[in-house]
Amino acid sequence: MTLLKYKLLGVALFFSTILLAQQTPAPKQTQAISIEGGTAHIGNGEVIDNALIIFTEGKLTFVGSALTETARQGTIINAKGKHIYPGFIAPNSTLGLVEIDAVRATEDQDEVGKMNPHIRSIIAYNTESKVVESMRINGVLMGQITPRGGRISGTSSVVQFDAWNWEDAVIKEDDGIHLNWPNPFSRGRWWLGEPATLKENKEYNNQVDELTTYFNENAVYQIGKNTSRHLPFEALNGVVTGKKTLYVHVDNEKGITDAINFKTANNIKKLVIVGGNEAHLVSNLLVKHNIPVLLQRVHSRPNNDDDDYDLPFTLANRLVKDGVLVGLENSGGMERMNTRNLPFLAGTCAAYGLDKEKALSLITLNTAKILGIDDTVGSLEVGKDATFFISEGDALDMRTNKIDKAYIQGRDVILKSHQTELYERYSNKYKDNN
Repeated sequence: MTLLKYKLLGVALFFSTILLAQQTPAPKQTQAISIEGGTAHIGNGEVIDNALIIFTEGKLTFVGSALTETARQGTIINAKGKHIYPGFIAPNSTLGLVEIDAVRATEDQDEVGKMNPHIRSIIAYNTESKVVESMRINGVLMGQITPRGGRISGTSSVVQFDAWNWEDAVIKEDDGIHLNWPNPFSRGRWWLGEPATLKENKEYNNQVDELTTYFNENAVYQIGKNTSRHLPFEALNGVVTGKKTLYVHVDNEKGITDAINFKTANNIKKLVIVGGNEAHLVSNLLVKHNIPVLLQRVHSRPNNDDDDYDLPFTLANRLVKDGVLVGLENSGGMERMNTRNLPFLAGTCAAYGLDKEKALSLITLNTAKILGIDDTVGSLEVGKDATFFISEGDALDMRTNKIDKAYIQGRDVILKSHQTELYERYSNKYKDNN
């Protein structure tokens, strides 16, 4: 290959990199901004018509009625006829850990081994992910980046979705450890000709005993005089001291009950059920032990033959009525790209009986409380981060949710992605043809 061809190839690669790169993160807020006239959905159930929101240096300084005699500050944005929402939060997400499912080199969501409490997802989080970039367009501005695999998958962290690197992105570092609870039942392997019916997992008790032994060994390690460090135990101890939350991924009634008993036996301070398809069957137990639930994707079918046909759609409403603190998560098939549909999961819960503002809380303040970040995000309240967006319509309805402004910690973030560029390109193409 000639020198000229090498130069031309280098130029082509340079410009292709520019075209494929994520947008530059927004600069820090330098002057106050006042937004008035819109309908503010606070996130705690409250709604303010004709609202006034003022924020400066990345923090909310005023949230109230525009009729209040409060001086507007800095740039004034007219949001009349529009809706203002706190940024949506996506818990239990692998965003930024996998870019292209079919390309192994872009996957960094799990590690080998069974017990990996010391594996920290945050150091693998890719702020340049084009998938993460596409979340902001639907108002999903934050997420809990969570590892997968093994019995104990590792440690998650909570980030915001507009950053140069993971250090800039962090909202709460190493917030919790994720445990995949053994399943007391299994289905027959239909591909081997076995009946696809539920059967008892004969290894279940041994698998639970293995977890108990592991936590007991951690307790012994913590009180002993150790000549060498045991990183897994040092990480795990956070769930005993209360510094970290133990997120138990479990769906069935027996598993949830056993996980709660496990919490009590091992003096675990904070536990959250992730998945919880049968959580309504033990709601009294959840309330008694003050255990929240992150419900798995509600756009799904019932798991059991005798479940109500609409159980996934009504489950959040049932649990909320029973007094359980509920949030929504979106794990499952194609979970990363589907995370942008998080607001529409909440919309479905509202369509099936849950009050609209309570449905909004499922992906804002409730989730912030569960993740332990409600002191800074999750609702539009004075003193919290100015992380919110303005939509032309109902943000929980895919037909009307059209965001024209979004702020993360007061920074005016770009609302473009590869998908919006394609939309604009082909819209213009067919508009010209017509």
